[in-house]
Amino acid sequence: MAGRIPQAFIDELLSRIDIVDVISARLPLKKSGSNYAARCPFHNEKTPSFTVSQSKQFYHCFGCQEHGTAISFVMHYDNLHFVDAVEMLAESVGLDVPREQADQKRVDSRKPLYALMQRCADYYYTQLKASETAINYLKKRELSGETAKKFGIGYAPSGWQNLDTLFSARDTETLQKLGMLIRNDAGRVYDRFRDRVMFPIRDRRGRVIAFGGRILEQGEPKYLNSPETPLFRKGEELYGLFEARRSAQDQGTIVVVEGYMDVVSLSQHGVENCVATLGTATTSAHIETLFRIVPNIVFCFDADRAGREAAWRALKATLPALQDGRDAHFAFLPNGEDPDSFIASKGRATFEEFIRKANTATDFLLAHLSEDLNLDEVGGRARLAQLAKPLIESLPDGVYKQLTHQELEQRIGMALQQPTTSPETAAPSLVPQQAVRTTVSSHPTKASLLRRALALVLQKPSIATSLTNDVIVRNANSVGELMFSQVVTLCRENPHISTAGVLENFRTSPHFKGLGKLATSQLMPGDRDMAEETAEQELNDIMTKIQQLSSKTDSQLVAAPLRKGLLSIRKPGTNPDGA
Repeated sequence: MAGRIPQAFIDELLSRIDIVDVISARLPLKKSGSNYAARCPFHNEKTPSFTVSQSKQFYHCFGCQEHGTAISFVMHYDNLHFVDAVEMLAESVGLDVPREQADQKRVDSRKPLYALMQRCADYYYTQLKASETAINYLKKRELSGETAKKFGIGYAPSGWQNLDTLFSARDTETLQKLGMLIRNDAGRVYDRFRDRVMFPIRDRRGRVIAFGGRILEQGEPKYLNSPETPLFRKGEELYGLFEARRSAQDQGTIVVVEGYMDVVSLSQHGVENCVATLGTATTSAHIETLFRIVPNIVFCFDADRAGREAAWRALKATLPALQDGRDAHFAFLPNGEDPDSFIASKGRATFEEFIRKANTATDFLLAHLSEDLNLDEVGGRARLAQLAKPLIESLPDGVYKQLTHQELEQRIGMALQQPTTSPETAAPSLVPQQAVRTTVSSHPTKASLLRRALALVLQKPSIATSLTNDVIVRNANSVGELMFSQVVTLCRENPHISTAGVLENFRTSPHFKGLGKLATSQLMPGDRDMAEETAEQELNDIMTKIQQLSSKTDSQLVAAPLRKGLLSIRKPGTNPDGA
């Protein structure tokens, strides 16, 4: 069971979709021999090194080593969780995703909620065209109709019961749960959003889950957000993420700003990799969501006290996620400026240069802590060390943590005790950490032979049915043997399964990544075009060699104590003492 979706359904889904269709819908593929090639969407490159195998239903980048199935691609490219990726792919081929009974009820109960929120968004978008005041406001902000359409911007009329009269009584009850309608103590139902420019808030799949409204005339609050609902959690969602993710992936950077209008205005000027928090401080959930898309986050806040406090909270939420390969920067706008006004007056090029020159997380950390300290004095430097060390300790173990510690040492002018590191608790790997190349040496070990056999079956699943020497399959002992046995058994039970289908059966296994590496490994020069008959013969030869090595090892285990005189031959019925 993966994500409470039956594995049998995952297998069926993979048999119904074509990875070439899935990927070509998102980026251009070019035929290259029996495969397809493209420039990798997950890292910047000039020469295409991203390969898609239609026969294996698998993709692999020789540049950044990203690889996986159609499900993996959609998860990474569209920034979706596993279940959402499965649902999206299932919808594309007209399949309904089955669930466990309790989970199915939850999913079924949410579908009409999304539909109602979309109807509200459509209504507001239609009303925008009828409101001269709202249109003039957007024109004043120099927003085009194209930008308004991209973000689905609409208008909530000034009446109190627009939605109440538009929807049925049953729907109005649901709209109260979704925060669109409010029932007062007297039992009167009225619209939450009135006379406001409306900004739909979308989830990672583009579904409307909430709204933000900006008042047009005088009044408070200036901005009003949907409350938390069954669809909406402020601490998990980001405004503009659905629209920004493609540009962000291309650039490797996401810019976090403070308001809806900042995101929309920046997009209007061509800066499309921006998001905003939703009336709440940046949370660890926000950070992890962003780092799943890009390796670098830039926080762009006002330079006033509120902006700096927001940046400090964002830094503290970010530090525990700054593992090697990730980074964060902080940019503070000139006094009196916000991103909207800055880009309107200075232009896109100046704004992008400003973002490129943002302070590193380490610089901001130490500068912020030093603000009220005199580092010319011993006490000031000691205080800085005292304040900084707990925050540095919150960083994940790695080079980033060590370098941040060195920066602190340079600021205070002395060496400190190195930050603590945590013992590794990773599951044992089926493959070495370095790039896999499963060639077999002239004196192969059982482990190297087993890795090669596993790679052969993963890359050519149909050869599992030709395995004649299956002692390991029947009598598996080690982790590697058990994994090989499970893969072979799966392939035998599903003779038409693809490489992708095999891997998806092990998505929840601690060895999923290791299997993925073996599935993309270079077996030997020319092995990528190896005939199936050749692979079948080699697989059986490997099994014979493994059996021979096992027999030899067993003999050595018996012979060793004999040579040392630890065993004596005695008559049946005698005890070890010869009595």
